[in-house]
Amino acid sequence: MIRFENLSKTFYNKKQSFEALKDVSFEIEKGDIYGIIGYSGAGKSTLVRMINALETPTSGKVFVDGKDVNTFNKKELQNLRKGIGMIFQQFNLLESKNIYDNVAIPLKLNGVSKEEIDKRVNELLEFVELSDKKLSYPNQLSGGQKQRVGIARALATNPSILLCDEATSALDPKTTESILELLKKVNEVFHITIVIITHEMNVIQKICNKVAVMDYGRVVETGDVLSVFANPQSEIAKHFVRNLIRDTIPEPLVESIKNEKRNGRLLRIKLQNTDSTEPLLWEINRRFEVETNILYSTINVIQGIVVGIMLVHFVGSDEEINGAENYIIQSGEEYREVALA
Repeated sequence: MIRFENLSKTFYNKKQSFEALKDVSFEIEKGDIYGIIGYSGAGKSTLVRMINALETPTSGKVFVDGKDVNTFNKKELQNLRKGIGMIFQQFNLLESKNIYDNVAIPLKLNGVSKEEIDKRVNELLEFVELSDKKLSYPNQLSGGQKQRVGIARALATNPSILLCDEATSALDPKTTESILELLKKVNEVFHITIVIITHEMNVIQKICNKVAVMDYGRVVETGDVLSVFANPQSEIAKHFVRNLIRDTIPEPLVESIKNEKRNGRLLRIKLQNTDSTEPLLWEINRRFEVETNILYSTINVIQGIVVGIMLVHFVGSDEEINGAENYIIQSGEEYREVALA
């Protein structure tokens, strides 16, 4: 549905140039919830603005539904943009308009009749669970409610693509969870392809089925989220996954591991198609003279596959820990040693 082909973008000013994108090529299929992750300056926003031709490439091509968007005339560009909704980090609501009128804006701009606008706006406010707020103003809403309004507005013109630029970055974790669930519902109910820009691996993990990892203008890794989350290949992807795990370990526990005088290793173990970590560790403790301390454990369903990730501190002799590691491999699971900086 969306294809980037050898895409590069250089920005120029009087004194210097900046290469924001460097030979980017990958494809987003219809119905994907596709995450694009990278730190600030990685080129994420520039790349996504190419989809609706708000930016034009220095070289390379962008295809939407098989058509090169940079060959479109003015009318074709207008039609393209009608089919692409956008959700922003700071909501971009008009403070002087009530919620009903904010959602109605794109419909009014497209010359839709008053009756159709009324029907569509009420349907969307019910969908995002804000029917009771339609006469309220943005300053009367919470951040999560504002983002729900933003989603309703983005859906007003029945888009086939929804672009989300750091849509949850300004929200607390609980609200982020509810917005991600709403986006998942949008994808499932309306069959809309969603592209999510983020710098948070947990957002990718929770909602996306595929991901592209960006670093300094390049796409360094792409694939299904299961593969990237469980077995990252690029250094930047490894960094994102490592930080996701590290952030869940209380700092005092990290310090206690660093200060541990006994011999030990910190192992990240991946378990596939299991909903429990207990049998593996129970068997290891039975077979080997090791002490196992679980620092982090999570079970996720990614693309229909149950994947468990746990971080375990093994204490014992090198011989016994080596035996435990071999047993993990014999059990069909994967592990790697983790170093705490």
